[in-house]
Amino acid sequence: MNQAVPFKNHWKEQRLFLSRLIAAGIIILLSTGVLVSRLFQLQIVEHQQFAAMSQGNRLRIEPLAPTRGLIFDRNGVVLAENLPTWELVVIPEEVADLDVALDALEALGLVDPDDRNGLTELVRSHRGFERVKLRNLTEEEAARFAVRRHHFPGVDIREGLVRSYPYGEAVAHALGYVASISPADLRRIERSEYAASSNIGKTGVERSYEQLLHGVVGYRQQVVNAPGRVLFDPAANTGLAGAGASPTGLETKWPIPGDNLILAIDIRLQLAAAAAMEGVRGAVVAIDPTNGDVLTFFSAPSFDLNRFPTGLSRTDLRALTTDSDEPLFNRALAGTYPPGSVIKPFLALAALDYGVVDADHEIMCPGYFMLPGQSRRYRDWKPQGHGRMDLHQAIIESCDVYFYQLAVTLEIDSIAQFLRTFGFGAATGLDISGEARGIVPSREWKRSRFARPEEQIWFPGETVITGIGQGFTLVTPLQLAHANATLASRGKPFQPRLVIGTENGMTGEVILLEPRAQLTLDLDDADWQRIHDAMLGVTEDIGGSAREVMAGTAYRVAGKTGTVQVYSLAQDEEYDEENLEERLRDHGLFLAYAPAEAPSISLAVVVENRGGGSRTAAPIARQILDVYFTEAEYVARQL
Repeated sequence: MNQAVPFKNHWKEQRLFLSRLIAAGIIILLSTGVLVSRLFQLQIVEHQQFAAMSQGNRLRIEPLAPTRGLIFDRNGVVLAENLPTWELVVIPEEVADLDVALDALEALGLVDPDDRNGLTELVRSHRGFERVKLRNLTEEEAARFAVRRHHFPGVDIREGLVRSYPYGEAVAHALGYVASISPADLRRIERSEYAASSNIGKTGVERSYEQLLHGVVGYRQQVVNAPGRVLFDPAANTGLAGAGASPTGLETKWPIPGDNLILAIDIRLQLAAAAAMEGVRGAVVAIDPTNGDVLTFFSAPSFDLNRFPTGLSRTDLRALTTDSDEPLFNRALAGTYPPGSVIKPFLALAALDYGVVDADHEIMCPGYFMLPGQSRRYRDWKPQGHGRMDLHQAIIESCDVYFYQLAVTLEIDSIAQFLRTFGFGAATGLDISGEARGIVPSREWKRSRFARPEEQIWFPGETVITGIGQGFTLVTPLQLAHANATLASRGKPFQPRLVIGTENGMTGEVILLEPRAQLTLDLDDADWQRIHDAMLGVTEDIGGSAREVMAGTAYRVAGKTGTVQVYSLAQDEEYDEENLEERLRDHGLFLAYAPAEAPSISLAVVVENRGGGSRTAAPIARQILDVYFTEAEYVARQL
């Protein structure tokens, strides 16, 4: 059966075609509108932005330096701060020829010829994209460079902060200083953490607490052109020729400032020590016996800390390092000296504790001591002798003969064992690096110290002079102040500390650190009292070696003077200070703690080559104690 073929409706098909054509036209028109709109956006609205990001421009990660933490004394006085400055910096990969650039900077007077080799080494030790600080600039130098900046691709000036120390020389060896990051520093630090920093702590608190003080580096992304000119900086919300908003996706991470430090140092005492030590070599250390706080920490001569953060020239550094008075040397921490007669209270306490003498033990002092069977005379400082001496009076008058005999009775190994319990011969644990250990001699020490068998023998005469703090014994001013604080607290020592608290750089939260108690010395109370009474007699009794110096104080002081012989005299040779060159003259030492009835300060003073402690070191201690016990200040401390 045949099927009928349907009739074709041309009118309907034409209408369908026309509707599809109209729809397609609308789509094309809309698409064209979108394209034209986007083209307008790109070519007109965002022209400058995308022109800046065109061929030859690039993205730079600019590190942002954290603000270094401040340092305060115990009363809130600023000891280290940050001041605005200009820095001359170089980006190695953007400098075609470093030597040519340095030549041109030298011609402008912006680079010291003596520093050329060091700067070249410094720049080449950094990665190409890292900004390297060449030096700080004055306002005039910054202006001089700015007008010629276009001649120095890869070299720029930037605003920064420079470390400043308001009290300069007075706090130099306690605070330490910051200076330019050296190639040696780069090998020991995490470079990314210092990408924006040009300085780092080199000594003292600045070095030991670098991690806390430094903070956390930030960064910002910038668009720069081929010569390195910044076109877009999201952190500063700037763009080339007022381009407006920064390109999409550029990031900024703000740095986190370092923590502030609170020191135990009292700047008033520190300034008093600096004034009292003017023109001499030596050290002053004061410690609070009740908690280990280091109230004063001064080494003389000192130096101006402010010369280092801004960049010390090689010539100036050479002058400091070759100075015969060694101002950079921290005598308070690393200077080692024979203790002289200030060791006598410790030996007296050892003799009482070991039971080799009692408080009533007497000897006759004819002005010299002789070992049995020997003809050598060990002289007393008082040629005519002191007459009959018991332990109490021997400390007051500093009778050498009494302590010669006491040392021989104790024997060297017992002396060494006892002195170590007071911290001699070991680092005290102060919270800055570089502390010397000193020497507490013994038979074992001598065997390990010397190679030749004949040099390893311990001789009786070496024990004799140990009794008056001469011979091999060496101590630091810090150890003396610490051991004296242990006497003052009657055997309850604390680890000395410079930093007593921190303040969060973001939140301002203050955390005070707990004192660290050390091993208690369990000695008889009566023995502590005997030594205390004798040291009080040094400053108050007739014949006391510091009685004249301490006369008239409104406070009571327990103390001990000491004199250290630097130049060895022949048996019958007399000491003639005036005819000795200065470096061969005696050192003077003095220990003191006060107020005697409830000590809150232990003081050690060492003065090099200026004579005995009663006329050199003790007067310095008096000046510092007078400041400490100024009525208003002392009362305020007790509240």
